[in-house]
Amino acid sequence: MFDFGGVITTSPFDAFARYERGAGLPVGSIRRINATDPDTNAWARLERGGGAPAPDCPLFEQEARGLGLQVDARAVIGALAGQVRPSMVEAVRHCAEHFTTACLTNNFVSAEEGVRTDIAEVLALFDAVFESSKLGVRKPDPELYRLACASLGVEPGDVVFLDDLGVNLKPARAMGMHTIKVDSPERALDELYALVGRPAGDGAPGPAAG
Repeated sequence: MFDFGGVITTSPFDAFARYERGAGLPVGSIRRINATDPDTNAWARLERGGGAPAPDCPLFEQEARGLGLQVDARAVIGALAGQVRPSMVEAVRHCAEHFTTACLTNNFVSAEEGVRTDIAEVLALFDAVFESSKLGVRKPDPELYRLACASLGVEPGDVVFLDDLGVNLKPARAMGMHTIKVDSPERALDELYALVGRPAGDGAPGPAAG
């Protein structure tokens, strides 16, 4: 199971930093807004959209004003689209040849924008995609992990899960999943390939059975 933003693509935090620089905001402003009441704030509600287009941009801006910050919520969301990491896409392709694969992502449903072609091509590699905005539940709620495992017919102990946020990995690890934190894509891939084997021609043994 792979997270998307920050794993398959570059980190959303990089996008936040770019927006902050452009808007003249202090470093870490967007993360500060999102860290305030993180389970119930506007950002959490956006990610638990339940299949409806995101309605909570004004609330996000209101929460920002409560912290003395002026933000354009739609501009923040629009900046989120990261760059696809080819090495991670190759890892998904490799895993998909030998194992069941899934994407487990917190995201938004946008009324204005479709899915980018390159993003759609990556999502098509997975056997299943679990999106918080469509399911109405988001990481790190263990219910999302349980739902994914039940849908795929696997036990948590059979799962390797990659995410860039420790808060999302903690409940997965508590359920018995093998977790890999993606701070460095290269290190994360080394850890992944140590478990599942490297692609052919990569100078290491092939995939493990399973």
